Amino acid sequence: MKAAVRYYTKTGNTKKICDAIAEAIGVEAKSVDVPLEEETEVLFLGNSVYAANIDKEVKDFVEANKDKIGCLVNVSSAALLEGTYGRMSKLCGELGVNIDQREFHCKGSFKFMHKGRPNQQDLDEAAAFAKEIMASK
Repeated sequence: MKAAVRYYTKTGNTKKICDAIAEAIGVEAKSVDVPLEEETEVLFLGNSVYAANIDKEVKDFVEANKDKIGCLVNVSSAALLEGTYGRMSKLCGELGVNIDQREFHCKGSFKFMHKGRPNQQDLDEAAAFAKEIMASK
């Protein structure tokens, strides 16, 4: 099964999570600056909440690659909110992209909040989540 991992991060938290996911499924995590080269059955897309929304670069990536995404799996980190699934689901619906109902989310450190997150336990849980997703596809 063809899988890919892409992420957008400003603090490095989401990259750490996506690197753990990529290692678990045997691919390389790349920034959303790198378009998908071919059709991908499962795309793990890491993003965060910035100004109460998904960053424009993530939206642009999904729109530009929508015809190459079989199923998008949302991966998010945020200091305050509980995830980006609702926002990503809305975007995917508008663009006609299939999105899995499961999301991996963990707290990310930001200033004085959630210091040390994502931690090793978070990364281990992200890897296990990715393996579970791949096994179910």
